[in-house]
Amino acid sequence: MNLTGKRALVTGASGGIGAAIVRKLRAAGARVVAADRDVSGIEAEAHLPGDLLDSAYADGLPQAAADALGGLDIVVNNAGVITRGPVTETSDADWKLSVGVNVEAPFRICRAAIPIMAAAGGGAIVNVASCWGLRPGPNHAVYCMTKAAIASLTQCMGMDHARQGIRINAVCPNEVNTPMLRTGFAKRGFDPDTAVAELGRTVPLGRIAEPEDIADVVLFLVSDAARYMCGSLVEVNGGKPVG
Repeated sequence: MNLTGKRALVTGASGGIGAAIVRKLRAAGARVVAADRDVSGIEAEAHLPGDLLDSAYADGLPQAAADALGGLDIVVNNAGVITRGPVTETSDADWKLSVGVNVEAPFRICRAAIPIMAAAGGGAIVNVASCWGLRPGPNHAVYCMTKAAIASLTQCMGMDHARQGIRINAVCPNEVNTPMLRTGFAKRGFDPDTAVAELGRTVPLGRIAEPEDIADVVLFLVSDAARYMCGSLVEVNGGKPVG
């Protein structure tokens, strides 16, 4: 998939999936702006560190990326957080973090990016939702709610802005072998390697996803190979249902 000349913004660029997306985009010829709280270890054409809970930072990211690269063709709203537990165990801080990063930040970024893309004749946006937002699982109430919200927003925006030449889709992973997943296992007292292996045995394909598995689908969605896809929610789950 040739993305030579394309200019891309990726949020959550330092995470497992985000870093893979940045690598894949650059390997395909795109120039990339990496956005995250700490982007010091990420190779990209430009870096825009900041906190997505800062509304001014989120609002300004697309224009700052366009200024850095001379335009903006691709946005990948990859940044996300996972809050576990039922609502009765969810603090106000958990709520604000989850809604702020998983819903409000991509909303603000899309709202700012769409006019930039429309003025240039089009573009592609991919939001990272989750299978858990399409079919909620237990003990992740706020996480599932926020991912359902971004999935629905993606479908609405996909319809609303298609005539402007902007394709907006979402990728919906299940479990992915990322540092965030492994840290979650460790915090709960499990050995990450053992837990990932056991989790893999619950997947029909025999393993949980690697970041590159998700990044390849993102690459497809932003490429011309997906030119007729708009408002789609693409599940990448190895055949494993949520539950």
